[in-house]
Amino acid sequence: MSKEDIINLFYNEHLKVKEIAEKLKVSTPYITKVIKQDSRYMQEKDFRKKESKNKRKIAQNEFIKNKREKQRLEDNYSYIQSQHEQATRELSKSSYLSNESYRKWNYSAYSYNPSKKRYEFDTKLGRSADVPKYIKER
Repeated sequence: MSKEDIINLFYNEHLKVKEIAEKLKVSTPYITKVIKQDSRYMQEKDFRKKESKNKRKIAQNEFIKNKREKQRLEDNYSYIQSQHEQATRELSKSSYLSNESYRKWNYSAYSYNPSKKRYEFDTKLGRSADVPKYIKER
């Protein structure tokens, strides 16, 4: 263990004082004393300060990104939950289901015809007598 080893580890490999002390089994004050005697100390200190600032910036951006994603998921969950509650209310109002509610529940079975301003049942699916052929747009 020599001063050159300490200087190399600090300035070239950019290890922290504590890491160098643990690696070489010497005290941290001794490491600090050796590296402060070098002329590159202030330059290295500024470099490390900039590195730290960049790392903080990246971490903060990641935190904000994760927070927004979490909020988006919560919003989606709230939206789906409100849709479920609305559907439950619609279905539990009476024993009769309105044509509009039926169309909402079977949206893939109906296609919109803009010229007639109505939803039309897909004839390929086969339809029983109680299923409406057409539902007027509201």
